[in-house]
Amino acid sequence: MPKFRAVEMRFTIEQRHLTDSSGKPVAHLPGSLLFHTIEADSADNAVRLLIGRENAELMGDIMNFPGFQAVATMRKSAGVYTLQVGPTSQSRMPTSV
Repeated sequence: MPKFRAVEMRFTIEQRHLTDSSGKPVAHLPGSLLFHTIEADSADNAVRLLIGRENAELMGDIMNFPGFQAVATMRKSAGVYTLQVGPTSQSRMPTSV
């Protein structure tokens, strides 16, 4: 029986800093919004890869939505962040032949 390899997609993750380590809101401050591009086989795995790279902790569950979308919350030493995940358009990306 042939083995199938999962196809990886490119995801964009919006990381919004919600509160600092003392619980004070910081979402309005400059630099509180970052974007990451991650290749994974699902939005769920994209979140897990980012959390691993950021040395962070997942808070609660990853909420998956249709169209390879997901939302999650993570905690780092600097505070709490919300993550919003969606597929990245590759229409303008160079392709290899």
